Amino acid sequence: MAHPQLFDLVILGASGFTGKRVLKQALKFLNAPSSPLRSIALAGRTPSNLSQALQWASRPNSPPTDIPLLTADTSDPDSLRALCSRTRLIINCVGPFRRHGEPVVAACAASGCDYLDVTGEMEFMERAEARYHERAVESGSLVVCACGFDSVPAELGVLFNSVQWVGESSPYRVVGYLTAESERRIVGNFGTFESAVLAVDSVKDLKELRRSRPARPRPAIPGPPLKGALIEHEKKIGLWGVELPSADSTLVGRTFSTLTENPYGLPGRNESAEMVEKRKAFWSSVKPAHFGVKIASKHLLSIFVYITMGIFIGLLGKISFGRWLLLKYPSLFTFGVFSKNGPTEEEVESASFKMWFVGHGYSKKSVATEGNRKPDMEIITRVMGPEMGYVTTPIILIQCALVLLSQRDNLPKGGVYTPGIVFGATDLRDRLQQNGMSFDVISKSKLSS
Repeated sequence: MAHPQLFDLVILGASGFTGKRVLKQALKFLNAPSSPLRSIALAGRTPSNLSQALQWASRPNSPPTDIPLLTADTSDPDSLRALCSRTRLIINCVGPFRRHGEPVVAACAASGCDYLDVTGEMEFMERAEARYHERAVESGSLVVCACGFDSVPAELGVLFNSVQWVGESSPYRVVGYLTAESERRIVGNFGTFESAVLAVDSVKDLKELRRSRPARPRPAIPGPPLKGALIEHEKKIGLWGVELPSADSTLVGRTFSTLTENPYGLPGRNESAEMVEKRKAFWSSVKPAHFGVKIASKHLLSIFVYITMGIFIGLLGKISFGRWLLLKYPSLFTFGVFSKNGPTEEEVESASFKMWFVGHGYSKKSVATEGNRKPDMEIITRVMGPEMGYVTTPIILIQCALVLLSQRDNLPKGGVYTPGIVFGATDLRDRLQQNGMSFDVISKSKLSS
């Protein structure tokens, strides 16, 4: 009996808003010269929708004829198991992940198939780690959530800032200021908004989950605990910022916890001697810091709009009727920032993001321990790229997939991990720079104490 073909990659949910853009990005690397990607399959509930997505993603060319369309449903475990048996890697684009993600992680962890997704949903990610990490370690399934705009720019951005603190110097806190920029009005993806609304409802579950698990070790960070104002003005970069309750800071914290347990990072499944050296050198140069993210703007009025939007989501998201209202009339409650239709192609093309990392710390670690000394050093770095949800996210996800496919032996054998700890010491940052993103050092300066 002939064995079914083993694909390099299956995109699950390829006909959705994000899925079809991930597919478009993947096609650029399919059978390209030096690309490890030789075979793709698409999976979803409705093959006709997958066929339309393939046509859309292939334009202006005609779609490849050798990409199978497979039927799979997140509510049908047998279909997911069958999918895992036919591929090395599943990319999951079916959200909200709180509703549809767990069965896919379970199938991958049981079968040894690798898994990447684009979630930013904290409760789902921590539940996946709590329930499936041990199984994934046993089976050799590498499960990495949040391989899109949430949370790779933040994770790689913090690590990039951290390694600029050379010699005796040491960071204490790094704050990310995120700005979305566009010549046109920019409209957010409804799926992102839906995840944010559902996240409010899952706060209780997340707290319970955290209470039920043993505390992770935390890195030793010099200086007193963090205190920040509700609205901060960062003069050097000319931005106002208010705290953004995103997954980024939690994921960075989890990466630093894993690093505290494994000071040289996680060893690869069967890594080369060269990679062992590279990995140890990289992680030895990383100095953990407190990290937080703020949504930022040059205009104070925009900050008040963000705060009002946050209040609507925070209050209404706690009750089912409130969630129904928010999801039925997203434009109304977000002042047009999110809509059910999402942005037009022109809006997507004109948009970009900048994430500034303002690091404060000490020129010498010994200074930090001298009583209540203020930080005397500042390093500002920046990550920039195209529109976050529809352009940057597929770029990041596919580059993570290409690293995983081409360098699998240099990555951990299996387990549920954050993108930072898995991809930090690889060439992912270089690949992102070759595909439209940039990582820059803006300034290094001494602060007067």
